[in-house]
Parts: sequence; C-alpha cells; structure tokens
Amino acid sequence: MRFYNRENELDLLQKIRERSAHSAQMTVVIGRRRIGKTSLLKKDMEGSPAIYLFVAKKSEALLCQEFVEAVKSILAVNLFGEITRFRDFFAWIMELSQSRNFTLVLDEFQEFKLINPAVFSEIQNLWDSQKAGSQLNLILCGSVYSMMKDIFENSREPLFSRATAKLYVKPFAVSVLKEILSEANPAYRNEDLLAFYSLTGGVAKYVENFVSAGALTLETMLEEVFSANSLFLEEGKNTLIEEFGRDYTTYFSILSLVANSKTSRPEIESILETSVGPFLEKLELDFGIIKKIRPILAKPTGRTVKYEIVDNFLCFWFRFVFKNYSAVEIGNFGFLKAQAREGFSTFSGKMLERYFVEQVKEAQRYSQIGTYWERGNSNEIDLVAVNSVEKRAVFGEVKVNAAKINLDALRQKSQRLAAQFPDYELEYRGLSLEDM
Repeated sequence: MRFYNRENELDLLQKIRERSAHSAQMTVVIGRRRIGKTSLLKKDMEGSPAIYLFVAKKSEALLCQEFVEAVKSILAVNLFGEITRFRDFFAWIMELSQSRNFTLVLDEFQEFKLINPAVFSEIQNLWDSQKAGSQLNLILCGSVYSMMKDIFENSREPLFSRATAKLYVKPFAVSVLKEILSEANPAYRNEDLLAFYSLTGGVAKYVENFVSAGALTLETMLEEVFSANSLFLEEGKNTLIEEFGRDYTTYFSILSLVANSKTSRPEIESILETSVGPFLEKLELDFGIIKKIRPILAKPTGRTVKYEIVDNFLCFWFRFVFKNYSAVEIGNFGFLKAQAREGFSTFSGKMLERYFVEQVKEAQRYSQIGTYWERGNSNEIDLVAVNSVEKRAVFGEVKVNAAKINLDALRQKSQRLAAQFPDYELEYRGLSLEDM
C-alpha cells in the first residue's frame, strides 16, 4: 500500500529538521501501536542524513553495540574503543552533532524505563550541557501512551519540559479512508466504507492488512479477523496489557462493559460490584483509551456523563472478541463470525454516528460539535453542530437506513435544546449510509 496523507505531519517534521541545522531539536512523537509512526518517520528521513534505532527489549550493552554499528555505517565515522552504556553512546552522538546536522530517531523510547531508567537522567544531563553547539535533530518516539506521557509531562521526571516539539500521530481522517478504499476497490459500496471505518478506525496497520488481503467488504473483513493466525485476535491484549500492567483484568472488564453499551459509571459499578472511579480516570487521563461524553452545552462539571472507547477497533475487539474469548481459544471461528454478523448492525449504527461527527469536524465549519440527551437517555440527538459566529445550528439524526429517519420526531425531541438557540437559524438533517 502506498504512503497516504500525513502532509501536515511531514511538513512539521521538515520544519523541525530545518531548525535543527541552527539549534538542536528534541521532538517527542506519540501514537498508539499500528498507527503508522514508524512509516511516517522513515518517510521524513528520506533524502537526509538520518539514523533510525529501535529500542528492543534486550540488554543495554547489546543495544549499544547495535546502535554504534548503525551510526558508523550511516554517518561513515569511526569509533575507537567499545561502548556498552547508553550514556556513552549519547555523549558520542552529541559530540558528532557539533560538526554535522543529522536526525536520530529512537523508536519505542519508553522501553528504557525497563532496560535502564537512569538513561533519562543521562540524556537530560548531556542535552542540557551540550545542546548549545549541537545540530542534532533528536526524535523520541513511543507507543505506550502512559509511559511516554509520564517521561515527558511529569514534572518530577528528568526530561520534563526538555522537548522542543510534540507530535501526536492520529488515525487517518474519514476522507483519507474513502480515498484508500476507492483506490483499492473503485466499485465499493457505502456499506463497505462503513465496515472499513468501523473495523479499522483509520489505524494504518489495520487498513494496510485489509487492503493487502483484498478484504474490502464486511464479510471478507470478518473472515480476515476471525481466522487462524489472525493479527486481530490477540491485538487488544498486545496493545493494552503493557499499558495496564497487573491491573489489566479490571481495566479489560470495564472496557468490555463500555463496548457493550454500559456507558455510565453507575451501570459499570452495579455489574462489577465495586467502585471504578480511579480506573475510569486513569483510562481517560493516563491511557487516553476512553473519553467522557457530555450533552452539548452541558457544564464541564455536570454529572450527566457517558464514556466511550476512543478507538474503533478496540471497541470492536472488546465487543466481539474479548467477550467471546473462550471461542477464540478453541478456534471456533464460525461462532465468532456469526456473533459479529448478528451484532454488527447495532455496532455499525454507533460507528456511523462517529463517522458523521468526524466528517463534520474535518469540514471545520463549526465552533461546537457533539451529541445531546436528557435525563434517562431521553430525547437523544445524534449530532449537534453549532456555528456561533454565523448563528447557525444543525441537529442531525443518523440512521443506517434512510427510510427510518423521522425529521418531525427530531424536531419534537429537539425542542428543549433548540430553546437555547433563540436567535439561531436551525437546520434539521437526516444522515444515513447514502450520505457517506
């Protein structure tokens, strides 16, 4: 699959690289696994002196041996003696950067926390003392969100405030997904686009896997997911267990409930029979895996709150894979596919709502975008978009089947919300598969 999009990210990385020729730069790149960070950085490295180093889970001495050979080969330099400590390797890098401008990428940088936590202090000391004359473009990349956030945003950590730039790599926008699918399958239907969006969420590796396998319809995607040796079956565990550590079973239980429409704290606590406040807070603030949803215009401190899993694929995984993990372990793929087919219409209905929210955000025509509901989940409105400058508001109802849209009912249940926009031009809009 060819390299798609990322023009804004590449533009930012180019500007940082150009600045590094005059003053050393430290850029932190964060994004969940499979999002395409490495591909982005390697694309940026093309045509410039750059060294890519992967921080594997091995001894510090072996890593340094590997790193030294890479630097010698790419920069055509010699080294007398042996380096077995990262502090000595980084001191060498800082020395080399006094006379030449180059990029150094350290991928999965957070792994030093397990290999040798002293590395962060050592980098800080060398950076602070030698960056003045350095031309190094240092890029520190990581996929364990909580660890990277702690390393660079915790005021007690040595690398706090040292970064000169931060880049969060996000999923492909819905317009890019449409472009990719239309090139892979020019005859695609909107049902295929909805399945493509629902199962990948725009995560580059999942997109690439489906395109490479020619799995471009719901049925072929389910075949790809629920098959022996599938990448997808263990993906939730592979992505999250390192993040969660020993408490992962509690976090997984909460995420499974949220994925299966138990989206309020009281609902979750009544089923688990325990307080989950600290877990929900960490899932939102430390891990970035869930987010709070409040009715549009609600006070930030309001108690009317729902939670949703941010990542589409993880939402699918917890709903259809983790929930039926016994069937995964015995290889009952027929049962798993049947469960996914049966529940997909409900699941994809919520995903279609997300799709249109993202589409409206991408258009950048509104100052506020969200959803709305009243106490007891009554009078739910799937999409509310407000332009406070032009004094316009759109109330939208989203249905997979356009025939089920009832604009009169939408106007009726929007009365209380509409009253909060007395001078606005109000538009009531139905959105379905046909509008994707």
